[in-house]
Amino acid sequence: MTEAAQENNQPSFNIEKIYVKDLSLEIPNAPHIFLERESPQIDVQLNSQAASIEGDVFEVAVTATVTAKIGEKVMFLIESKQAGIFRLSNLPKEDVESVLAVMCPNILFPYLREVVSDMSVRGGFAPIMLSPVNFEILYQQQKQQAMAAASATTH
Repeated sequence: MTEAAQENNQPSFNIEKIYVKDLSLEIPNAPHIFLERESPQIDVQLNSQAASIEGDVFEVAVTATVTAKIGEKVMFLIESKQAGIFRLSNLPKEDVESVLAVMCPNILFPYLREVVSDMSVRGGFAPIMLSPVNFEILYQQQKQQAMAAASATTH
């Protein structure tokens, strides 16, 4: 085998593109909500998904939905979907899923965090700093839940 042929079979990981796929800010109770003095309760929902584009090219997206409420009144709602296109060449099949579920979201998360913080400031609020996320643990939990659900349906 030539050196070039060996190189072509080496596993490789490339970031093709990182972009904001979807972004929205809602302030349903403006302008009155700006007169509130209470600190809001912040709820953050996070999820990620991966989809094959073609061959060894995948899109991974991490979505954050941040809802700030004072009592039952929504102060603001930010939804941001940060996405990336990744090329995974010559990776063993068993590694592809974990790369898409852990490594790619870890790359996207700092961009998502910045967009969410920027949107809250542009909306007239204090910056929202999303706490670090361990996508490895989330991935393991999802796998365990899927295995539990599969064994529950077979019994």
